[in-house]
Amino acid sequence: MADQPLLLALDQGTSSSRAVVFDAKGGLVASATAPLPIQYPADGWVEQHPGDIWDSQRKALQDLHQQLAEEQRRAVVSCGITNQRETTVLWRRSSGAPCGPALVWQDGRTADICQGWKTDGLEDAWCRRTGLLLDPYFSASKIRWMLEHHSEAAAAAAQGDLCFGTVESWLLWNLTAGQRHGSDMSNASRTLLMDLEQRCWMDAFREQTGLPGSALPELLPCRGEFGHIAADLPFAGLPIQALLGDQQAATLGQLCLQPGEAKCTYGTGAFLVINTGDSIRRSNAGLLSTLGWTDADGTPTYCLEGSLFNAGTVVQWLRDGLQIIDQADEVNALAQSVPDSGGVMLVPAFTGWGTPHWDPQARGVLVGLTRDSSRGHIARAALDGIALSVATLVELAEEALGHGLGELAVDGGAAASDPLLQAQADSTGLTVRRPRNLESTARGIALFAGVQCGLIPDLSAIAAHRQDDVQRFEPQINTERRRHLRDRWNDAVNRSLGWHG
Repeated sequence: MADQPLLLALDQGTSSSRAVVFDAKGGLVASATAPLPIQYPADGWVEQHPGDIWDSQRKALQDLHQQLAEEQRRAVVSCGITNQRETTVLWRRSSGAPCGPALVWQDGRTADICQGWKTDGLEDAWCRRTGLLLDPYFSASKIRWMLEHHSEAAAAAAQGDLCFGTVESWLLWNLTAGQRHGSDMSNASRTLLMDLEQRCWMDAFREQTGLPGSALPELLPCRGEFGHIAADLPFAGLPIQALLGDQQAATLGQLCLQPGEAKCTYGTGAFLVINTGDSIRRSNAGLLSTLGWTDADGTPTYCLEGSLFNAGTVVQWLRDGLQIIDQADEVNALAQSVPDSGGVMLVPAFTGWGTPHWDPQARGVLVGLTRDSSRGHIARAALDGIALSVATLVELAEEALGHGLGELAVDGGAAASDPLLQAQADSTGLTVRRPRNLESTARGIALFAGVQCGLIPDLSAIAAHRQDDVQRFEPQINTERRRHLRDRWNDAVNRSLGWHG
């Protein structure tokens, strides 16, 4: 092991932070996880403390460092960072102190700001330039709200002492002891502030948020030399050489390297991402055009994405809200205790809808209940609801691309569920491919760092083995049954829209 170079991935997610070491073939060597608290101070509000985000990631890093033998620590040659996207942090440049809570990507409090921008006729230009929509999901309206409601943020802006960043920026700042304030283009493409084609910050859109130009991070390629881990931290001196948003990293981790290849990650939310190569593919049906990754020179690979805000949260709700299961994995046996959902449907719009409706006022719906409905039917409906939500994204993506996807790679914690993946195959008509190791996000950023440091010459060599050690789920219902199921689902979703108004 001492002479085998290793790669470090820092994977900062919505509910936890991970630190993972991989070998040069993407094999998992060791990992550590630290939980991350999340607050819901009002309906549709989702916050985290920036200090908690950093503490959680540092704790995972420390725990991993302690796990490894000294020879393994010395063998780690490069670090990559991947993160929950769109979550917005403001802090003082002079002290590193946060200027209020981080507004999490799920947070919907800025709906009125977005509506105001739409009323002013800004959405068409914003969409054309960024590939996104005017929605609270993205960072721009979060910045505006924070500057209007947190006096410390407004004061720092007035004094020229403000830094803005998404989570990779915040981690990079802390890992380098304030030496680097930067954002990679994959994360920057999710802020509503970056021109997708020109790959530059747009002053006109920034000015709409009230953010001073001096607060913007340096715009970086996704691979490069981004500084070194500070002397007082584990793995001190290790170069940081790759930055990617979590869904882009998972796409790389699933080795979707060719145009048309697709993956879906089931984490807190569910995210369908399709590689579109060097072309920006547009959708008129609510899919997002986004930057996948760049090489060290900034040459881009683009993606088409569908975003759902609730997936793993559905199972958490069954456990913590309804309390019909004690542990998350119990949902599988409970769902399989019944032959089907008994006509029950659960629409998981707890914090609004992303693709295709982009409705922050939507809320969850449980319909079709009878006196015969049981815990098992609700659990089955919960898993079916996640799968049917993703099936809508798949249908829209196939329409935008002009061809079918054929196969869907899956990863993320909820992808461990067999009944969920069978429901996904049934609702889409696609073969669903699950790798043995579901750590695709961490694996993707580690491999990307490996390319930058020269340890991995070409990811295509690893991609040749991506069909090894996988499990496939094939559709088990016919087209007529699938169409009927989808029609009922669309009816249920329509009932969830505009509920909180």
